[in-house]
Parts: sequence; C-alpha cells; structure tokens
Amino acid sequence: MSDTLDSLSAEFLTDCLQLETPLPLAQHPASVYLSQLRPRSQRTMRRNLDLIAHLLTQGRCDSLTLDWSKLRYHHTAAVRTVLMEQFAPSTVNQMLCALRRVLKEAKKLKLILPMDYTDAVDIESVRVSQELRGRSLSDKEVVAIMQVLKADVTSAGRRDAALLAILLGSGLRRSEVVALDLSDFEESTGAIKVRGGKGGKDRMVYLPSSGIRVVSTWIKVRGVKAGPLLYPISKGHRVMQRRLTDQAVLYILQKRAQEALVDSFSPHDCRRTFISNLLDAGVDLVTVSQLAGHASPTTTSKYDRRGEVAKRRAVELLHIPFVE
Repeated sequence: MSDTLDSLSAEFLTDCLQLETPLPLAQHPASVYLSQLRPRSQRTMRRNLDLIAHLLTQGRCDSLTLDWSKLRYHHTAAVRTVLMEQFAPSTVNQMLCALRRVLKEAKKLKLILPMDYTDAVDIESVRVSQELRGRSLSDKEVVAIMQVLKADVTSAGRRDAALLAILLGSGLRRSEVVALDLSDFEESTGAIKVRGGKGGKDRMVYLPSSGIRVVSTWIKVRGVKAGPLLYPISKGHRVMQRRLTDQAVLYILQKRAQEALVDSFSPHDCRRTFISNLLDAGVDLVTVSQLAGHASPTTTSKYDRRGEVAKRRAVELLHIPFVE
C-alpha cells in the first residue's frame, strides 16, 4: 500500500466508523443497495464496498460492519484519492458509484442528515481517457476463423462455430450468450429471445440467415433436449449437458484466434464488430442501439470502430457544385 494510504488510514482510525450494533439487513444501507442488483453486479459491487470499508478502517470493517452513515466529505474525498493511486479511472468510477449509492440509501433510511449526505457525495468522477478500447475484427479475420471452424468437424468445432455466429451475428454480451436456452432460439426466423439482459431487460434480436444455418448445424449435434443452447464439450468430444461458463467463452475465442493466426480478441470485440458492421451497412443508430440492448444510442456510438475509412467514405457522398 502507498504512503498516502497509510497516512489516511491512520487518520481514519481516530474516527469511530465501525457499527456499534448490527443493523437489520432491511435497514442496512449497503445491504439495501446490493439487494437491488442482479447477482453478478451484486458480487462486483460488494467487493468494491468491502475494499472501501477496508481502506477506511485498515481492514477492520467490511461493507456490512462499516457504519456508512458516519462518512463525511473528508472520508469520501480521501477514498477517491487513494483509489486513484491504485486503480484505473473506470474502476475508480465504478467504486465511487457504489459508494454514492450506499450513501443515498443511508439518506433514504434516515440514517444520515441530508446536508451531510450532499457534502459526502460531492466528489467528482475521475476523467477517463477518450482513447477507444478494444477493436473490431476485419472481414479477413472473420473468414479465417470460420474456415478453421468449418474444417473442424468435431462437436466442439460445431459448437464453437455456433458461438461465433451468435456473437458476431447478434452482438450478444458474453453473459447473455451463456444464459441462452434452446427454447430462446427460433430456428425458422433466427429470432433470439434475450432474457434478463443488462439492467434486467428482455429483448429480441435476430441472426442473419447465414448464422441460422451455423446454429442449426450445432443443434443437430446437440440434440433437441430442453436446456442451455450451448454445452461444454469434454476432451473426449462428449457433449456435457450443462451450461457453458463465461470464462469458457473467452478461452474458446483465444484458442480459435491462435488456430486461425489472427490477433487475440475478446467476446466484447465481437460485440464491437457487430455494431460497427451494422453502422457501416447504413443501419440507423437507434435500430443498432435497440439490437445491442443499450439504453441510449450515445452508448452505442462508443462501440463504433470503423475509424477514418468510414469518415472518408461518408464525405464522398457530398457534392460540391463548383464549375470552372
């Protein structure tokens, strides 16, 4: 830990930030906040809150034993300073978001005075670099990967081809793909029902006809028994009737990238590719945003990886009527 952290922790030890008596979970601001989140987000934000509680008390408290109602501006400002030394800006902002939300619940529960709450949450988010993260896959890379998968006639090859077809053809998030059941896929239309996507929202997306054929080929191997759409495959090429994990999806993409001799890419890069390809094809931003499951088209625009070529092609659509 940094010298700054040591000095701040020593200062905080003069404050009594530990709960004197346990609070019922229904009246505990951290518990109330976490209960509103989906399981995966709940785990992430609990870790964030535990870390903040540890910073404030030199490890004596976690999210449930810290008395959040006693936090004041000098605590939250100092936490922001320490987090900036330890983590990337986006991670710091995620942690500060959790901190603000818990304090908001403390205010709603009448545990902290409105004036103290207003001061405590008056900390700026960390400015995030505007440099684009991730990448989109080129057409040549996608062709190379699919050629590798087409040549792999094993059950794993068919499963991996279906996985790529869904990621690139529908833009689903990794967590959404592994959550799909066979009943969520309509083979005749290519419709995919996404249940409980980000923000708990359901939506309908569609695979192109080329993608439908790839997934249908996998289903012939998988069988039509109810359950997850994508199954793990054992080393002996046996289809295992349980749900694929998030980590398995990442491993599959890394493995296939190496076999196709293309640069490594992530599941989210497939999502960026999906969005960029649709925008490049002239699909309007609102429709792309709906397919991607974004609350705002502004979020969708951040996924655009078409770059300078798209800009150059766009201005060529203009005509300057100058006659010499």
